[in-house]
Amino acid sequence: MRFAFPFRSSVARGLCAVAALALLAPLSVVPLCAQTGQADQHAALSSGAKTEAARTDAAKPAVIAADTPDQQPGVAAKALDKVKQVAKSASDIFHRVPCHQPTGVPNTTGSLPHVAAKLAAGKPVIIIAFGSSSTQGYGSSAPEFTYPNRLAGQLRRQYPSADITVLNRGKGGEDAPEMMRRLQTEVIDVHPDMVIWQVGTNAVLRNLDPSETAKQVEDGVARIQADGADVVLVDPQYSPRITERPESARGMVKLLGRIAALRHVGIFPRFEVMRDWHEKQAIPIDDFVTADGLHMNDWGYACFAQLLGDDIIRSVGAIKIGVNVPGDVRTYRPM
Repeated sequence: MRFAFPFRSSVARGLCAVAALALLAPLSVVPLCAQTGQADQHAALSSGAKTEAARTDAAKPAVIAADTPDQQPGVAAKALDKVKQVAKSASDIFHRVPCHQPTGVPNTTGSLPHVAAKLAAGKPVIIIAFGSSSTQGYGSSAPEFTYPNRLAGQLRRQYPSADITVLNRGKGGEDAPEMMRRLQTEVIDVHPDMVIWQVGTNAVLRNLDPSETAKQVEDGVARIQADGADVVLVDPQYSPRITERPESARGMVKLLGRIAALRHVGIFPRFEVMRDWHEKQAIPIDDFVTADGLHMNDWGYACFAQLLGDDIIRSVGAIKIGVNVPGDVRTYRPM
């Protein structure tokens, strides 16, 4: 990989050094490595997850050093914007995991007008991760490796001047009936700008009535929308405990897809994404699922969060609202 810069400032040379240093870093912190040997990279990340976290602070000075004023005339302003973009990319080298976008799995996150409008206006953004144990983070080795925390870190790097809060409202063992009982107090009363609702896994495991699940989820989505939030549904994970019930699993994936289409909300196709890891990318199940055959491990959560974050960033950037959504939005309050 080669980095080329159209200017020769001292800041640019510093960024070249950061990028070169990143290329020498262990596989646990290098993004989007070559396609060959990918399975070995996943194993390296799993064993080195805590090393990655320890290096997070080391990467931050690159972002701070390049944080220069935007209001510069002509060519100088363009050069400074380029510095910022390169700094952002260099910083991500220390955070992104070796995780490839699945082929043939479309981005169905949809538009996120409320989040985009808040970012454009410089107003605080609240995102709630609502769900069961895989939202809560069961299977991760530490709180910082849950998917909501991973997602929050990615968004703060992408939008380094925004006030973004990500709240984890996951509770293990629950599905639509239990979640609906706490929807008002733990989600709607907070007035979030976006809700990522992971649901359906425990309905498959508990043989819940699909029609009742559909009714509850559709009602919940409608209530969240009425409060003014963007919604993204997340369907069940592709793991042995779920795939041993193929009819129920496929039925739940289709059910949530129909609700998303009906209510015009986004859906992150977690089942298909994880199936792509195993069936097309030849990643062993044990490399992204824990020994219980159900929950994701650190790498699984990291890749899930990263792909979801990429979809959110693309969706926000694609919205035409009459003003430019700032590319540097950040301020993250830990959960």
